[in-house]
Amino acid sequence: MKELIPQEVVERRIFVIHRQKVMLDRDLAELYGVETRVLNQAVRRNIKRFPEDFMFSLTREEILNLSQIVISSKIKHAPNVFAFTEQGVAMLSSVLNSERAIQVNIAIMRAFVRLKQFLATHKELAEKLKELEGEVGKHNKLIIEIFEIIKQLTPTLMPPIKPKPQIGFHQDPKWAYKTKSRI
Repeated sequence: MKELIPQEVVERRIFVIHRQKVMLDRDLAELYGVETRVLNQAVRRNIKRFPEDFMFSLTREEILNLSQIVISSKIKHAPNVFAFTEQGVAMLSSVLNSERAIQVNIAIMRAFVRLKQFLATHKELAEKLKELEGEVGKHNKLIIEIFEIIKQLTPTLMPPIKPKPQIGFHQDPKWAYKTKSRI
């Protein structure tokens, strides 16, 4: 079955706000094919289904900061913007009861799962890099110790380097011509 909405489109609309992955009411309304006003009315009519960990309202400052990231300039002038967590998006499917809402919800849930898998993979990679960094640190200490030992052994292994004679005219101080001033 062909996807109604490509996952990449959904993934680009997932933001991290308050350390949570969320989607904005405007983006969800566009994906569901309804006006933002209609989506928010449906949410307000069923507000008991949306506790704070499912949906929260952005502050004016957050809206202005987000308007720099989001391409739509309409968000900057919006009086309020709702952010829906993964659970809030799942709850929207029960509020917006249409065939399109169900299909869009499935695509969104898959995008959240794919994002979690991606982040988990990077977390494992970051842990391995940190472990490797510790190993390199141990090796660096050993290498520094080896160089210190080599520096200490150098005078005994190699004769001292004699300074090279200077090439060109040299004036021997004992033969220097001295003049007397006559006053």
